[in-house]
Amino acid sequence: MKISFPHMGHSFIAFKWLVEHLGHECIVPPEPSKKTLDLGVRYSPEFACIPFKILMGTYLEAEEMGAEVILTSGGCGPCRAGYYWVMHQYLLEEMGSKLKVVAFEPPMLDIRDFWKKLSWIRKSGKVSWKHFIEVMKITWEKIKAIDDVEIHSHEIRPYEINRGDTTRAVARALEQLDQADTISQIKEARDAGVKLLDELPRDRGRNPLKIGIIGEIYVVLEPSANHYLQIMLGEMGVQTHRSIYLSGYARESTISNGGEAIYQVAKPYLDELCIGGHGVNSIGETILYARHGFDGVVQLAPFSCIPEIVAKSIIPSVSRDFDIPVLTLFIDEQTGKAGVQTRLEAFVDLLEMRRQSKEEAARLVV
Repeated sequence: MKISFPHMGHSFIAFKWLVEHLGHECIVPPEPSKKTLDLGVRYSPEFACIPFKILMGTYLEAEEMGAEVILTSGGCGPCRAGYYWVMHQYLLEEMGSKLKVVAFEPPMLDIRDFWKKLSWIRKSGKVSWKHFIEVMKITWEKIKAIDDVEIHSHEIRPYEINRGDTTRAVARALEQLDQADTISQIKEARDAGVKLLDELPRDRGRNPLKIGIIGEIYVVLEPSANHYLQIMLGEMGVQTHRSIYLSGYARESTISNGGEAIYQVAKPYLDELCIGGHGVNSIGETILYARHGFDGVVQLAPFSCIPEIVAKSIIPSVSRDFDIPVLTLFIDEQTGKAGVQTRLEAFVDLLEMRRQSKEEAARLVV
């Protein structure tokens, strides 16, 4: 069976390994491009948000490459993302496509359905349960290692002397992780990648601004959707920290209700857990970034995303109460890299001036 999946950051490395070692042929989805978005816009409802359109385009490109099945995630609550796969399947069938979309709902929502779909993938690949469990363990370690390397890269990039060194080092580290086939090999590749980043020429005398990245999961995790915002900020000399990584999201969705802790932080401003998506997270994480001394926060949201619109309406109060500036970027098919860069540069200039003013005020007090 020829299987593909949505492109979401570097996670395709782990998912490719998973599909191939479960006895299937993997069709690696192309990184979203102008062609992807054009296809998605053409065949999606006008009111659909940009993640829906990018996924639609990705599925059509994967089908052109020979994919027969798309594996994706579902969801629960009022956010429309939980119904994406249903609408994608409907639209594909309307177009005469034979592509089948299989969505994995959160296990806590329907454990029987979750295991039924896992069993179907295992049986169709003709692998034993023992082999299946081992493959899942190794895939999980790959996902965590990929996230570890990326997290470290965002810590290193604002100090790099030669622009682009960090990005090139990450590419080499990911190649090594792609080739790793055992847990020990993954650990070695991860450690080698971290070491490669640590050995880059750096100006350790810099004192970079710290900006937290919050918002809707897809536009936060997929760099092409946000115009490589974290790399852009890093090359401006800003240290960024992202609130969402796939390993953390998967852990919270499948093992525990990770929303409980962040809900308690956000509760004074939003006493309602189920507004959908990552709306509650955006409020709670803004508070946490302020408490941890960050200089500012960037909220990324698809245009028309209701959970993030709700969050945006509350964030000004959080920003005022915790004295932390927040820049909201709503993203759709009309958003261009130049516009994003201009707004980020202006935001960074604002944060620099705020820092200087605070330092001058502190000196006067002394």
